[in-house]
Amino acid sequence: MNSLSWIWCIPALPFAGFLALAIGGGRFAKGISAVIGAGSVGLAFVAAAVASALFASSPPASGAYTLVLWQWISAGGFNPSIAFTVDALSVVMMLVVTGVGFLIHFYSTRFMADEEGYSRFFAYMNLFVGSMLLLVMASNLLLLYLGWEGVGLCSFLLIGFWYKDPENGRSARKAFIVTRVGDVSLAIALFLIATNLGTLDFAGIAKQATAQWPVGSTIAIAVAALLLGGAVGKSAQLPLQTWLPDAMAGPSPVSALIHAATMVTAGVYLIARTNVLFSLAPAVQLAVAIIGIAGVLVAGLSATVQRNIKRVLAYSTMSQLGYMFLALGIGAWSGAIFHLVTHAFFKSLLFLGAGVVILAMNHEHDIFKMGGLAKKSPFTFWMFLIAAFAIAAVPPTTAGFSSKDLILAYAWQSGGAGRIFWALGIAGVFITSVYIFRLVFIVFGGSPRTADAGMPPAAAARMPPAAAAHDGHDGGTGQAEGKNRMQAGAIMGIPLALLAVLCLVGGFLGLPHDLGGTPYLLTFLHGALPAETMPEPSARLELILQIISEAASLLGIPVAWLIARRARKALPERRAAPIRFLQNGWGFDWLYDTLFVRPFVWIARVNVRDVVDRLFDGIGALLLLFSRAFRWTQSGKVRWYAAGIAGGAVLIVVAVVLL
Repeated sequence: MNSLSWIWCIPALPFAGFLALAIGGGRFAKGISAVIGAGSVGLAFVAAAVASALFASSPPASGAYTLVLWQWISAGGFNPSIAFTVDALSVVMMLVVTGVGFLIHFYSTRFMADEEGYSRFFAYMNLFVGSMLLLVMASNLLLLYLGWEGVGLCSFLLIGFWYKDPENGRSARKAFIVTRVGDVSLAIALFLIATNLGTLDFAGIAKQATAQWPVGSTIAIAVAALLLGGAVGKSAQLPLQTWLPDAMAGPSPVSALIHAATMVTAGVYLIARTNVLFSLAPAVQLAVAIIGIAGVLVAGLSATVQRNIKRVLAYSTMSQLGYMFLALGIGAWSGAIFHLVTHAFFKSLLFLGAGVVILAMNHEHDIFKMGGLAKKSPFTFWMFLIAAFAIAAVPPTTAGFSSKDLILAYAWQSGGAGRIFWALGIAGVFITSVYIFRLVFIVFGGSPRTADAGMPPAAAARMPPAAAAHDGHDGGTGQAEGKNRMQAGAIMGIPLALLAVLCLVGGFLGLPHDLGGTPYLLTFLHGALPAETMPEPSARLELILQIISEAASLLGIPVAWLIARRARKALPERRAAPIRFLQNGWGFDWLYDTLFVRPFVWIARVNVRDVVDRLFDGIGALLLLFSRAFRWTQSGKVRWYAAGIAGGAVLIVVAVVLL
């Protein structure tokens, strides 16, 4: 496999784009910045596609190819390297990160065209993609952690991209601080693994852990639980999910990149990559499934009452990631990655479609101030509708249908608690259909609810900027032209069309057997992930489970229509307490504010003079006292110095004689 000795260039290309834009971006024209920003990721996709083809055509006997660039650390038998691994799992992740990432970059060249900081935006985006590639290609946990922290840094920079608005800065800090909780958990896991197994290489961990740690051992449970803590923080699962809805402060392409192809999928990848450790800790693996199904329901219900178009999709991301965690928790490793792939297709399409709507509405986010957009922009409507069908798992789209039904079928087949997970997962299917079609009916159905919504471009251009919530920034230079972008042309339309095609056909990568499909992707992933232990359902049972799932999804459509119809008739100013509770994310922000933020602020106010500093102030005062006490000895008289030396010599002699 020497033909893959160049795979280092896959993450190097986005990093090179970042360096070029960071150093000279301020002097580049926007066209040059766009070519560097989008082009570097596009070239990385081409390189990843070539590497994937070479790997698939001639896979190594071990199932993985590792390229060691250089020794990173060598201390006491601990020798991690800067090394990249290409196997079935990393191949899939590389293609998703670079492929979807390139489409988002391409879309952004037009979306961000009238914004300040154009080169800075693409520099951050390139750094984001490069860090994610470093994460998924790393051959050891230490290098993965470097990419992990890089992704966290970029999320802070991009969420707070419009930094002039203090609210955006607050959202960026919140994302950074909350995810740091999980990052600390992951760091402690790395310390435990290194000290107990002597290696952080994935191959070495799998071998040593299986040999040294019995199933259910305390150390295995501790390590798996700490890894889960890291995954929960990065993938915005309970209880560290509060940062994700506020991450919508960034531009819409940032939301698409964070929610579809990069940051939030890192936690799913981490658990899948370290599946051996979770298999040695069944209790923690069960906790993964419980956290997942809880996220499906908690986030899904919150999505059904949101007014902000991007917050609906944010809670949707948390819910869909819950399905991936559920799959990991029941041992359907390949099924989780399959849903990760299809989710990247339909969720990025939803966010990019929402971006077109937001621009058309002059950066308006409130869905109840929209309406009738299907007639004004049929292309955007159909693209959004295809993504809605995909996330709700409704044919003719195959993406969400194949992957979600596969997870639910595995849950049923796992028996025991799996049957409960299946029932709750079906409820999640219904909730998903309700919140996504509620969004479609309110935004695209009916008639415009605001004076400027849906106006012809010439008339709309004369309207003053809307006073409602904007896309997280201070207005920029493009607001006056925002309404003219409902028909955004090829630059924004091509990515939408390509993602729509992937939503329609992506499910054929793992179409169910009873529909004549072949699980190509699942079989390929078995080269890096364990095969599912539960038996495959019979064709008859598989069909029954699919019918139940589709019935739940189809039932959600008329329910969503009724909700949207009622919303169009009347919008009460005072919301019921349960609605406010769900809109506020089940009160988690209030809970954390009460338990952690307010007590910390109170202690800081009480300790305004800082008790710890008083200790060091006391030491300083004592030294000052000694200084003043001995200052009288510096008289400048030589005879006193000589007498002092003589006296000191006498004292030393006496001490030596007596002691």
